[in-house]
Amino acid sequence: KDFSLSNEKDAHASDSDENSERGNWSNKGDYLLSMVGYAVGLGNVWRFPYLTYQNGGGAFLIPYTLMLAFAGLPLFFMECSLGQFASLGPISVWRILPLFQGVGITMVIISTFVAIYYNVIIAYALYYLFASFQKVLPWSDCFSWADEFCSKTRLVSDCNATFDGEIIHANYSFITSNNLTCRNGTMNYKPVQFPSEQYWNKVALQRSSGLDETGNIVWYLALCLLLSWMIVGAALFKGIKSSGKVVYFTALFPYVILIILLVRGATLEGALDGIEYYIGRQSNITKLMEAEVWKDAATQIFYSLSVAWGGLVALSSYNKFHNNCYSDAILVCVTNCATSIFAGFAIFSILGHMAFVSERPVSEVVDSGFDLAFVAYPEALSKLPVSPLWSFLFFFMLLLLGLDSQFATIETLTTTIQDIYPTVMKKLRIPMTLGVCILLFLLGLTCVTQAGIYWVNLIDHFCAGWGILIAAVLEIIGIIYIYGGNRFIEDIEMMIGKKSRLFWLWWRMCWFFITPVLLMAILVWSLVTFSPPTYGSVLYPAWGTAVGWCMIIFCVIWIPVIAIVKIVKAEGNLCQRIVSCCRPAANWGPYLECHRGERYSHVVDPKKEKEHEIPTVSGFVY
Repeated sequence: KDFSLSNEKDAHASDSDENSERGNWSNKGDYLLSMVGYAVGLGNVWRFPYLTYQNGGGAFLIPYTLMLAFAGLPLFFMECSLGQFASLGPISVWRILPLFQGVGITMVIISTFVAIYYNVIIAYALYYLFASFQKVLPWSDCFSWADEFCSKTRLVSDCNATFDGEIIHANYSFITSNNLTCRNGTMNYKPVQFPSEQYWNKVALQRSSGLDETGNIVWYLALCLLLSWMIVGAALFKGIKSSGKVVYFTALFPYVILIILLVRGATLEGALDGIEYYIGRQSNITKLMEAEVWKDAATQIFYSLSVAWGGLVALSSYNKFHNNCYSDAILVCVTNCATSIFAGFAIFSILGHMAFVSERPVSEVVDSGFDLAFVAYPEALSKLPVSPLWSFLFFFMLLLLGLDSQFATIETLTTTIQDIYPTVMKKLRIPMTLGVCILLFLLGLTCVTQAGIYWVNLIDHFCAGWGILIAAVLEIIGIIYIYGGNRFIEDIEMMIGKKSRLFWLWWRMCWFFITPVLLMAILVWSLVTFSPPTYGSVLYPAWGTAVGWCMIIFCVIWIPVIAIVKIVKAEGNLCQRIVSCCRPAANWGPYLECHRGERYSHVVDPKKEKEHEIPTVSGFVY
């Protein structure tokens, strides 16, 4: 951050804060719940349970736990420490290594793209939440909006049967008219769609045939999107001082709902079958021999913990300097993973009941992503007594899970802007937050057209994938190998106190070798196994895929561009310029002078610097 010349406090700050200029969290609970809310999101509910089922049931928890220890936790601890040490946002914190400042810009741009479509998903949840206020759920049957393919049950088209002592193959009408019985395993079914699927496509989305057919803005989704942005803006109007209070509800209440859904699901017939599919009977230890299982575990941990998005740095930057970020990182990571596992029981118990009622195997009703949240699970809830109540609770939970993740993402963007223009934005904190929300709402209108779901899927497919992996790889290489892992550990010890060499042994192993190798492996695997985006059976046009590539290029191009700019502005020959840009800036160090100690006594007083300027360092020697 470039610091203000003014003594005026911003919306984050109060008289009791350690950092009276920038502000701190009101208390530890605000920070921890904000971090839990940021890390625990929709993926914990709609992706992890499906991955567990798909990858060997309970056996999947082995690679999942190992990947948490080797990849997730080391990166999480690193980012929390980085933000807390410097009290800077995800771009300005790269004073630590000016050559890599583009990595911070990449994180912020990707967070911007994700914020646009993530609030659209929240808008979907809001729409279904309002639709649940009816005596009969609108997706519980094939009503006037349905077509001839809509059916609550599977319809047999033909099968094998015994007729006059011979086995024949006939259509089902012939079988029933002659009072025959289909032989087990020989039935073929008509291509039907369940009411919840048609409601999702025909009513909620009014989905067009593809990305080429934009159609109109779906007005009720646009209103839900507006409402979701109004909620986000209201929660963040005073920055962390207001959002830190809101998360006491948005971060904790989803656990209450998960417990209610689990208790209700566990009392239903067929619930045990669903749970056995999730983590019991399907457990297959031999699955651990497949590379795909380990890749899924690493990817899920990486995205679930929200590392390399910039949010962890931004939220941690408001901590007091001597806060124990080590214990915080472990607590948040364990809570996140435990939530994923717990959510699986709530999801699969009710899906097991749905399979029992519809006389289908559990494997046919299980799904992930949008299909789980807005098709499979609503279908299951519609079969319960007092179904509107359970539907309301489920979509209210999705709403809260989405909102607190969105709070942190928008706080990342506003913190970044405030870091760049501290003097101006200190006075205009509320208008800035509202302006960001309005701009992102307008950009999100494309995602609530009839082709909107294709745009949401496209942004998710490209921006939330490789860009984050590239940023994470460069982040850990830059801090550990260029800035210096041992130097970084000394920085952490300035905050949490001196630790033994044995204490740091694990972290050194991960930061210096294991975590970078794992991240590189995931990145290479993702590139090798790349497939063009699809939504269900709908293929994207070539121009749509090209737009996706342009988005990811726009996100990561700043890494080389900023590096080149820094080198050009430096002094000396090429080698000297590169070396200069690989040293910390003269103003790198703890924000407050009282925390700098002897190691950072040389730090340039930021109040005397020009705004925006990050000086080139040619003579700084550690």
